[in-house]
Amino acid sequence: MTHGDRYGNDVLSGDWRSVGRRVVPEVPAERDLVVELPAAGLDGDGLEGSGFVGAIVLVDAGNVHLEDRRGRVRAFPLGGGFLVEGEPVILVPPVVRTAPAARRRTASGSFAVEDAPARVARASRIWVEGRHDAELVEQVWGDDLRVEGVVVEYLEGVDHLGDRLREFAPGPGRRVGVLVDHWVPGSKEERLAREALASLDRAAARGVLVVGHPFIDVWQAVKPERVGIAAWPDVPRGVDWKTGMCRALGWPHDSAADRAAAWRRIRGSVRGFADLEPALLGRVEELIDFVAGE
Repeated sequence: MTHGDRYGNDVLSGDWRSVGRRVVPEVPAERDLVVELPAAGLDGDGLEGSGFVGAIVLVDAGNVHLEDRRGRVRAFPLGGGFLVEGEPVILVPPVVRTAPAARRRTASGSFAVEDAPARVARASRIWVEGRHDAELVEQVWGDDLRVEGVVVEYLEGVDHLGDRLREFAPGPGRRVGVLVDHWVPGSKEERLAREALASLDRAAARGVLVVGHPFIDVWQAVKPERVGIAAWPDVPRGVDWKTGMCRALGWPHDSAADRAAAWRRIRGSVRGFADLEPALLGRVEELIDFVAGE
């Protein structure tokens, strides 16, 4: 009380109405929170549906939707008139949480490992038949291969696969996975691959996995609609497949440069794994798992 103020402060100043009143807390209406509408309204606030008990399943347009134990869902306006664990509360909209940034996927469909340095190359390898096979595998699975430290090399055919395997000397910590074109019963490629495996001793053979896709050439592993055609053309036996394919599609085909341009056109249409046939996708994933799972 200031000097000379005989009567002190004005008793009606300030929020005199709040004296003795209970403060009802505000509670965010988070999903799965169980709330109750009491049989009698709180402080005169009554809501239609009093006595309803349920878990919050949705908040929208100023309403809270409650689901009771029988699966019935009812909507009530946000605000006062609710109980949580028997105590009065005022339900307010839940806090909006910013969703985390979506993880980037690689061209192969796997989640990218951001800022990961390329791993030192393993002794293990993946071998493919030709340069185009290697380029396509690198284009789609390159990120995965660098994380795993797996190098892809091309064989230029499977005619000397047995010699290459014996020279490589597969074994523990030194695996090789081989992807073979035209892997169909009775094909020359299948026969040569099986002969190469049979030429190894049992210990070395355990370090080798040979798989194949059914396509005459890896070009066919690209879905034809990505290239703007309904289907890959049939090429007569005895005709170089790439030359015959380009001719059938009306593309330049006379020279190696023409065929190289055709491959650039095909490979340029591939954005990721969804543009490739499953018969190739599964085999490459199988080989990566084999050589990286030492």
